[in-house]
Amino acid sequence: MNEHDVLERLEAERNERGMQHWEKLGEGRAGLRSFGIGLTQLRKLAKEFGRDHALAEALWATDVYDARVIALLIDEPKKITREQAERQVEQLAGGMLAHVFASCDATLAKAPFALELADDWVRSDDPVRRDCGYGLLYEASKWKGKKAPEDAYFLDHIERIDRAIDDEPENVRMSMGTALMGIGKRSKALNSAALKVARRVGPIEFTSASGNCDPFDVARHLSAEPLQKKLARQGG
Repeated sequence: MNEHDVLERLEAERNERGMQHWEKLGEGRAGLRSFGIGLTQLRKLAKEFGRDHALAEALWATDVYDARVIALLIDEPKKITREQAERQVEQLAGGMLAHVFASCDATLAKAPFALELADDWVRSDDPVRRDCGYGLLYEASKWKGKKAPEDAYFLDHIERIDRAIDDEPENVRMSMGTALMGIGKRSKALNSAALKVARRVGPIEFTSASGNCDPFDVARHLSAEPLQKKLARQGG
């Protein structure tokens, strides 16, 4: 399969309603066109296509939003380079592709240098990189075993979030909140530290495409009874 085959398949799966919504984005489309396909369907197609680094590179080079999403989903973690990541983060259509690029079980988060990248990007002057850096940090919060960082590593990032979140733009605040939520689910100690910050910050307001989403209440997630019982059983 090559990029032309994928584009033909995407066109066959086109969603007219999604395409109409895409057109309403105006300048927000960042010069890209779209077949209006939802992320759930794109994930199904990506599983069907399978991992393919060369195909991912070819699809990323197109001007089709859906094809770029597929590119991010089918890339091969061990073949992604730091140079590629730095190039792609500059081409995220103003951050529109950031969620798939760095979070939501992102392929980039499986690259050998993902933790190093997260540490660098959360300190970047570029808000898109900070957005992605905290997305990667959220993915790292789900790691287990020898691969997982120690609590001290995450405590440092909780402190960084506490210092910086009030002055960040909306997208970065949301990524910080998501990272805080993920970290706070790891252990009792991390939950206590993350919950303290989440309560200080309060629910995070954000702009939704549907316009009717409630603010993101991290403290509510971290104080939920099932999670508290689970952490109590772990004893740490």
